Amino acid sequence: MTDSTQTAGAVRRSTRELSKAAVSGWLGTAMEFMDFQLYSLAAAIVFNKIFFPDVSPAIGLIAAMATYGVGYVARLVGAFYFGRMGDRIGRKKVLFLTITIMGASTTLIGVLPPYQTIGIAAPILLVVLRLVQGFGAGAEIAGATVMLVEYAPVKRRGLISSLVSLGTNSGTLAASGLWALLLLVLSEEQVIAWGWRVPFLLSFVLLLFGVWMRSNLKESPVFEEREDVEPKSEGAIESGLKQRKGRAFLLSLGLRFGQAGNSGLVQTFLVGYIASSLAVSRSVPTNAIVYGSLLGFATIPLVGLLGDRFGRRPVYMALSLVTAIIAVPMMATIASGNTVMLTIAMVLGLNIGVLGLFAVESVTMAELFGSRTRFTQLAVAKEIGGTLATAIGPVMAASLTAWTQHWWPIAAMLIVYSLITLVSAWVSPETRGRDLVRLEDAL
Repeated sequence: MTDSTQTAGAVRRSTRELSKAAVSGWLGTAMEFMDFQLYSLAAAIVFNKIFFPDVSPAIGLIAAMATYGVGYVARLVGAFYFGRMGDRIGRKKVLFLTITIMGASTTLIGVLPPYQTIGIAAPILLVVLRLVQGFGAGAEIAGATVMLVEYAPVKRRGLISSLVSLGTNSGTLAASGLWALLLLVLSEEQVIAWGWRVPFLLSFVLLLFGVWMRSNLKESPVFEEREDVEPKSEGAIESGLKQRKGRAFLLSLGLRFGQAGNSGLVQTFLVGYIASSLAVSRSVPTNAIVYGSLLGFATIPLVGLLGDRFGRRPVYMALSLVTAIIAVPMMATIASGNTVMLTIAMVLGLNIGVLGLFAVESVTMAELFGSRTRFTQLAVAKEIGGTLATAIGPVMAASLTAWTQHWWPIAAMLIVYSLITLVSAWVSPETRGRDLVRLEDAL
């Protein structure tokens, strides 16, 4: 069966169903990244004062970054648990569960009492909710990616799957915009006293809408066409996991590493670093993330279109190489303290090394895996890459910059992350146009 025949015949979908899947995937991913960006910005800006007030500013920032990182451990557990469930019983049910768990825990963070009220119990509760949030989010973006890629027509798979990345961009923009507004209209004392709670509580509205959308979504057509779905047995999934050779999984880890690591540094660590180490107003890096996210609404679909036109590998390699090349001048510009040039540098770094890579990552990693274990492998690969790069990266960057009193460790980490992804893309097969109903991996 050819890809075109498979797309037009066996796996049929209406425009309405595709639109609903696209909106659902975008919304769920937007909510995930809004939740995590709300937390990451709070960790970088105020959590050291609210939950870790009895330590030095440098140690407080490291502690706040560590609470940010523990969520990624829970994400890995959630990826494996919900990924296997999604391969066994379907994508739709899992996506309903993940968005509910993720949204509820985020809302509850907004009602936590501070350290001054309940002492050590405050940071403990924060970590618990962060773990629950991570557990639900572990399979969210992978599930949304799988659903959207499996719905998309083969010739527009890159463009349509990039909507998942638009979701990450939308969530980042919403969270950054909320924080920018808070920092603009409230004093620092008001933000610490009560203002930091507002974004977390407002996320409840998005949760309600997301749950409603997911409840009305149909199952993935590729899942319904799988030869092993009937009977949906545990043995069929176990067989698929044992038979895979692991090469596609290892390559996907490398493809994920650059985007995940760059994201942790640019979107999380640099916000706190610029505010605490460069004597620059906290609103400057926060506004830069907002501007970069706005530009991303053009960057992301453009990268998706380029992937459909020229293939996944060349786009992946070009973005990774450019990120490695600009890492040192970008950090030198940021360290100069010039607010205009700093903003431009962060906007470029975000769009090339984070949003651009994520746009092509979504479709490429999904196409690498066979339909029998696509959800599980994609979710686990994303979260292992995220744990190794995004969770550990900000903590390592905080420690190295505190030790060296210089920005060069950040540039070095950006280069290493990007080169790992560049090599992975170089040795990967071209997956554009692959038949997604096939049970086996692409290599």
